[in-house]
Amino acid sequence: MSRISVRGFAVASATAVTAVGSVVGVASGSTMQGTNNDAEATASGTTLLADIPAGQQAQVQTASLTQQADAQAIAADAGAKKEAEEAARKAAAETAVAKKKEADDAAKKAAQAAKEREEEEQEASRSSTRDASDFTVQSSYSTAEIQAMARQMVPSAQFQCFSNIVDHESSWNYTAVNASSGAYGLFQALPASKYSSAGSDWQTNPATQIKWGLNYMDSRYGSPCEAWTFWQANSWY
Repeated sequence: MSRISVRGFAVASATAVTAVGSVVGVASGSTMQGTNNDAEATASGTTLLADIPAGQQAQVQTASLTQQADAQAIAADAGAKKEAEEAARKAAAETAVAKKKEADDAAKKAAQAAKEREEEEQEASRSSTRDASDFTVQSSYSTAEIQAMARQMVPSAQFQCFSNIVDHESSWNYTAVNASSGAYGLFQALPASKYSSAGSDWQTNPATQIKWGLNYMDSRYGSPCEAWTFWQANSWY
């Protein structure tokens, strides 16, 4: 096939139609000089299919069709690859969204469970505490007895903070008096009459003072530990 220089089957075939028609016309004795000139002009610079030996025309056609098939296959593969990549990206995005939602839901459930546990613990703590009226009135109380009363009245999770404040204010002396200000009792209330909101026996009953001090910390700061945090920053509460 050394004499073949076909630019492409499409060009050769299109030109071949005219060329074949011209040959047929000459063979039949028709005078188609103009047509022949056009064919020659069209086929200038290339070899027409009609000029290729008959035994090789099928090979040229097959090669051209093979090239076209290969080009179409490559295009199809590229298209399929692009679609596959797009589908993979979409699937990955959907998976990421689903996982984020699962994580968010799990975090919300964990937070809700922690809140419920805290509320249950607080409720259990409140139900286990005693009121000032639950204690038998005595003529005097030791530090250990006052601390034991406080442990039964103050929620266990808050007791250490509560105790820290009492330690700094009065060292657990329920009759302590500040000589300069008149502040009184376990919490050095000023004026001392503030204790009366918890009971009329505030001067002699440490349980009444404990009740008042706990209510004061809860209402003013939210809890004894919040009150202790404030005390540490300001040396008063």
